[in-house]
Amino acid sequence: MSDVRYLLHGAAISLVWFVVVNALIGAGILIAAGRLSQRERFGSATFWLAVRLAPAIAAFTFVTVLFVPSYWRYEPRQVEDLDVTLVVVALATLGLFVAAALRGYRAWRHASRRSRAWRRASRPLDIDGAIPIYEVPIDTPIMALVGVFRPRLLVTRGVVSALTTDELRAGIAHELGHVRAWDNLKRLAMRSAPDFLWLARAAGVIEARWASAAEHAADRAAGQNGERRCALASALVKIARLTPMRTPIGEPISTLVDGGDIASRVNSLLDDAAPATPRQSLSRIALGLGIAVAFAAAYGPLLRLVHEGTEVLVNYLP
Repeated sequence: MSDVRYLLHGAAISLVWFVVVNALIGAGILIAAGRLSQRERFGSATFWLAVRLAPAIAAFTFVTVLFVPSYWRYEPRQVEDLDVTLVVVALATLGLFVAAALRGYRAWRHASRRSRAWRRASRPLDIDGAIPIYEVPIDTPIMALVGVFRPRLLVTRGVVSALTTDELRAGIAHELGHVRAWDNLKRLAMRSAPDFLWLARAAGVIEARWASAAEHAADRAAGQNGERRCALASALVKIARLTPMRTPIGEPISTLVDGGDIASRVNSLLDDAAPATPRQSLSRIALGLGIAVAFAAAYGPLLRLVHEGTEVLVNYLP
């Protein structure tokens, strides 16, 4: 019985630490979000994805890497009965997870319904592609990548009639860039993140910046040469002029003209300058190794510090 009480006590404190670290990281992001969104050098999709998921990732990492080992090493096996406040906060944290799961489920369900509606009368499109491509008998021009683990590309009759063969292939190449980057899964992960950030307007801003950066990345993946870039730019302009709808960023669906400023995308595609090649930064590698070595050296004292902090946290609860 004492072992069960010990594990329940540890699980409850784990949930409390999760929500505390989550809230602190989220508050820091809210403070910095305004300045970060105005700085172009922080424009990569990876950066914005990391910012959006930082509260949940940081909280989970802290609990699993620091708190659980410190609890196991330093907490006596004979623990007191669970405090009421501790239980309430732990249950509230579980509610945070449930709410996040529901948001993700709703986003997936809406995307699934939209996909089924589009596919109901679709037929396979006779174009070579790495994923199944279907033509939907709808005049509205839509090119949409649906599905997370089994992606499919839906192209409406309006797109097929509006674009040339080269433009259509360029658009398909763009969507394949989303497939290789797992962008629909990233959309779903942002919608399902267990944090408080989704309550703030900043979350929408961050997700919009991610979507814009992801579209530029998919454009670069599709624009292998000058002709392909010009064809994709032309396709973007044509579809943007004809498309009356936008797909919500939170749904795991990637469409050709959603998630970014069309003018900036076209200008980037038509820029004759060679795209910048990411440079291997030895200083960053050295910094990462240095941080890892320092963390390993300080791991023991950190566990002790976390245990002491846990005692303060538990005693601080009313």
